[in-house]
Order: sequence, then structure tokens, then C-alpha cells
Amino acid sequence: MDEEGMEEEDGTGYESMMDDPNHNSWEAGAEREEPPALPLYPLSDSSGLKSCDSAAAAAAKGGLNINTTASKFLMNVITVEDYKSTYWPKLDSAIDQLLTQNPGDYIPISYEQIYSCVYKCVCQQHSEQMYSDLMDKITDHLERVSKELQVSPPDLYIERFNVALGQYMGALQSIVPLFIYMNKFYIETKLNRDLRQDLIKLFTDHVAEKHIYSLMPLLLEAQSTPFQITPSTMASIVKGLYTLRPEWVQLAPALFSKFIPNILPPAVESELQNYAEQDQKLQRDLMQNGFTRGDQSRKRAGEELTYYGSSTCANSRGYR
Repeated sequence: MDEEGMEEEDGTGYESMMDDPNHNSWEAGAEREEPPALPLYPLSDSSGLKSCDSAAAAAAKGGLNINTTASKFLMNVITVEDYKSTYWPKLDSAIDQLLTQNPGDYIPISYEQIYSCVYKCVCQQHSEQMYSDLMDKITDHLERVSKELQVSPPDLYIERFNVALGQYMGALQSIVPLFIYMNKFYIETKLNRDLRQDLIKLFTDHVAEKHIYSLMPLLLEAQSTPFQITPSTMASIVKGLYTLRPEWVQLAPALFSKFIPNILPPAVESELQNYAEQDQKLQRDLMQNGFTRGDQSRKRAGEELTYYGSSTCANSRGYR
């Protein structure tokens, strides 16, 4: 492509990117808008005024009307005040709803409008402020969650921690995609990080780390008393803690090994008898709580316990 053709393409691309017919229809619920593909034309500051001159010059070289292009650009400038008074409040409200929703709840927000809002702020160089606001917002939420857990009675503590963890990880499934442009063109590019990992770290630092040494003794106690809490709750918490910080395995390797593969070293033949005894005890506990293995009439007493005990334990520890 020759130089003249490239200049014309630049001018056209700039006009199509900045000529946003839905910008002034935010409050009324604009028509469906699909943000154009990036890369974007960078703006030199949050007001966009400096880049307006260079944009107008590019438009002139491309054969476009300078006054028309510049006026369209100025109409779409998002100033710092615009961001604070109009755009961030929209995002703040949506984040609130996502963080506090229960599974299956209907959230009355327009994902399309929120996505478009984030995109426009990224175009206008408000990414740094938006990232800071997002992190502060979620940090405040997690500190409230942590305080609520601190006053939870022991018999409800495990279940409430599980709800808090599940609710937060569920919220991330919506929050991270909504901020995809900020992640791609600010967090990954300038900070060399990832939004999802940053938000997971917030929960680790402000909730899990503050409660791990209160939570772990209760989990170990529940493990020694079958069905004190449901197996699904135990699995959810243990897997969640491992996702947040894998080194927490060292606090209770035996507990984590029940839900995370390859935590314990491979089994050795000399320990098979101990493994069998552990499985037999587990099966006795199950039967005492009403669980049976079906028709035992064709097996000698204790035969199935011994057989399944030795084989199950050996397999779970990787014995060959």
C-alpha cells in the first residue's frame, strides 16, 4: 500500500472509531453497539484535547473535512469529570450487583452498555483511573466480607466461608469479561499482569489469608467427624483454597490429598496394611451413618472391606 493510501485509511479509521452515534444515548439505552476491533488510536491525555489536533491533521491528510472531524471528536471526548460523574457510577453500580448476587439471581443490568462504557473509557485513556477504582471497590467489598466472617459462630463459619468464596468466584466470571479491553490494553500491556489473577489475589489477601488459621482447625475437626459438613462443601473449600494459594497444602496435606490429585507421595508396599486399615475405618463410619455397599449376602464377613480397603488406598496413592 502506498503512502497516500495509508494516510486515507488512517483518516477513515479515525473517523469511524470516534464517530460514536450512541455516545449521547447512554441514558436512553442506545441501540446495539459492537465496539470496533482494536488497536485504537491512542490519546495523549485524559481530556483528549491534545490528540484532537493530531487527529484533525490526520483527517486533513486523508481528504476529510477538518472541522467536521474535529467537532465530532470533541463531542465524544470523555473528560475526567465525565468519567467521575457519569461513567464510573454506572460501573460501580453494576459491580455492586455482581458481587452480591446469589447463584441463579437475575441481575437487571445491561452487560452491553457496561462493556461499551469500559471500552469508551479505555479509548479516552482513563484505564489507569478505572483500574484503580475497580481494585479499591472490590477491596472495600472484601474487607466487609472478612469482618462478617469474623463474627460468624463456629457452627456456621465453614458454610459462610464457602458461600463467600463461591459468590466471589462466580462474580469474577462476569466482571473479568466486562473489563476485557482494560485488561488487554492496560493491565497486560503496561502492568504485565492479568485482571483475573489480580482479583483472585485480592480475595486471598483480604479474606482467605486472614481466616486460614481459624478455618483450617475447623476443617480438620469436620474431617474427623464424617458428615459434620457436607462432602460437597468440604470439597469446594479445599479446592478453592488450593486455587488461591497452593502452598497452603502444607498446613494439612492429608486433607488436601482427599480432593487434589498427587498431593501425597506415591504409596509404598510396606504401608499397604496401614492404608487398608484407614479405608476399613472409613467404611465403618459410612455404614454407621446409614450408607451400605448393597447386597453383602454372597460375601464373607469383612471380605469386601479388606479387598476394597487395600485396593482403593493403593490406587489413591499411585501404587504400582
